[in-house]
Amino acid sequence: MIEIRALRYFLAVVDENGFTAAARRLHVAQPAVSMAIRKLEESLALSLFHRRDRGIELTDEGRILLDHARRIIQATEDAELEMRELQGLDSGEVRIGIPSMLGSYYFPPILMAFRHRYPKLQLTVVESGARKIQQMISEGEIDLGVIVSNTPPDDLETRSFLRDQMTAVMPLDHPLAGQASIAYGDFFKEDLVVFKQGYFHREVLDRLAQESNYPLQIGFETNLLPLIKQIVRHGFAITTLLAMVIAEDADLVARPFSEPVWLDLSIAWRRDGYLSRANRAFVDFLLEHAASEQSRLGT
Repeated sequence: MIEIRALRYFLAVVDENGFTAAARRLHVAQPAVSMAIRKLEESLALSLFHRRDRGIELTDEGRILLDHARRIIQATEDAELEMRELQGLDSGEVRIGIPSMLGSYYFPPILMAFRHRYPKLQLTVVESGARKIQQMISEGEIDLGVIVSNTPPDDLETRSFLRDQMTAVMPLDHPLAGQASIAYGDFFKEDLVVFKQGYFHREVLDRLAQESNYPLQIGFETNLLPLIKQIVRHGFAITTLLAMVIAEDADLVARPFSEPVWLDLSIAWRRDGYLSRANRAFVDFLLEHAASEQSRLGT
């Protein structure tokens, strides 16, 4: 019979790529991890790891077990969470992944207002790219995440909350700043400052460049929004951002593209997972806020 503890140890060894690192993460002695894995292999009559001088590698059998182990541990954690929540919404945690562009300019007031309404709930916010956020949700590292929902993965449940336009951003004195809209050909002739791969900002640029048959002229690559704005402000490159990002920057301008680029953003969670009461409360709060904003703006 496979023990839950042995599967937790197995996942830790895989995720940390070693027995010693897994022991540190689990706060146990390294021999205890080695013994647990050895007993698991004996109970299955299979080898789960190739043990080499330079590290470990999963066997074919180990890779098969890995998929089952992740599902079993996630289901166990879901069950434990649901049982704890039978006592009510007096405690709990919301773990959410948010892309940096939205984390800096859209979500701060929402997060603070949610914390004010539910002061006993803990909020853990992770900043990452949209692709990484999808992966973290699927693997149970976070409960909720903000993704671009044009093509949501099959394993995620989504609710749309924001539709906004990507704009070309440049300093006031840039030659393109006087135009009402920016053609792709003019935009892609410029040096650009871009996010790294995995962020929806970069995916939009890559897609537009490919569809328009223009190469990206990348001058800078960074995920730091303040640095991106400084580079644009000083005339070293231009970029594309949601208009909200520069709403308070009087020395920068945002111009729509001649062919508008709309993004549909959604809150997502695992389709087959248990959405805790705390997380359901956050989803409802976010959608309530979004509906209120749309009503206020008349959209």
